[in-house]
Amino acid sequence: MAHAQISKYLPPDINPTQAAIAYGCRALPKLNKELQSEDLLTRQKALVALCDLMHDSEHVYTAIRIGCLESLKALLKDTSDLVRIKTTEVLYIMATHNVGRDGFLEHDVIHALSFLLSDPQSACRENLHLAFKHLAQLPAGAKGIVNSSLIPSLVWKLQREEEGIQELLLDTLAACLMEDASEALASRAVPFLKEKLLSANSNIRSKAAQALIAVSAATQLPPLWHSIPLEGKNQVWQHDVIPILVHLLKDKEEEVQANAAGALMYVTVTTKGKYAALDTEAIRPLLELLHSSLSKARLNAIKVLTMLAEAPEGRKLLQSHVPTFRALEEDTSAAVQRAAQIALQVIEWKP
Repeated sequence: MAHAQISKYLPPDINPTQAAIAYGCRALPKLNKELQSEDLLTRQKALVALCDLMHDSEHVYTAIRIGCLESLKALLKDTSDLVRIKTTEVLYIMATHNVGRDGFLEHDVIHALSFLLSDPQSACRENLHLAFKHLAQLPAGAKGIVNSSLIPSLVWKLQREEEGIQELLLDTLAACLMEDASEALASRAVPFLKEKLLSANSNIRSKAAQALIAVSAATQLPPLWHSIPLEGKNQVWQHDVIPILVHLLKDKEEEVQANAAGALMYVTVTTKGKYAALDTEAIRPLLELLHSSLSKARLNAIKVLTMLAEAPEGRKLLQSHVPTFRALEEDTSAAVQRAAQIALQVIEWKP
């Protein structure tokens, strides 16, 4: 005869580190209440459950509506390392959704997260910078970070963070500097980015060049002034960044080459930038880049060469390469075709 016996083991599908999720519309209100619990284990389990739920944008919307963001902001100050880590993880997952990013701006989450920039836990800082990176993809989010006066702190952290977090920082800075580069320029961003161009990590080199594109292209003056923002371009020239960018045109990674050419494209708008690039013999590696498999690299290289052709010395050097530009008029990319046509007009111009 069989005997009833209660097993001492948990059922196989039960996660003891995660709070039990209530059914239907009660799930998130129950978890929000548990986030405010005085019991540490209850808070931790609720956060683990939220990490799973926040991958669904509908759950994110509901969580914001019932006040979860305020509960999460309070947990950013928790003395438990695990609570802070899981809280920032929940927030960065929320930031992957448009509704989450909007919620960040409405509830001033940027300011609350900024207090963890120097948190002793690297996982916590990584989650924070993931949240900022996703937030900055939205123009309003990038403006929110800039308006929170965080750019000097992010530039300063660029010199002190682990490599993985540096990559996230560079992504955030590139997006924010497209909105306004004035604080970054005042915080010596260009010398710091120059150092990152020399990194052994190809991702960091590529992202540093991308950030320099933003520094050189950013609009720091009201659009009605119709003035080209020169401060970023001038600083890139003053800090001798152009020779490094020219060297990166021969980098083993095509993405690095393309971004280096992109930065040169903006810097060579100025006369000083043009002649600095010509003095560094930029034309030869740029001509080689016209055969890159990346259309972005070909496009950027053509545009830099067009800028250099505006100088008499550059135009003279490029006249023997007109057939190369003729061939690019048949490129698979329409943008490359148009750029090649413009380049030919400049190269073949006669006074």
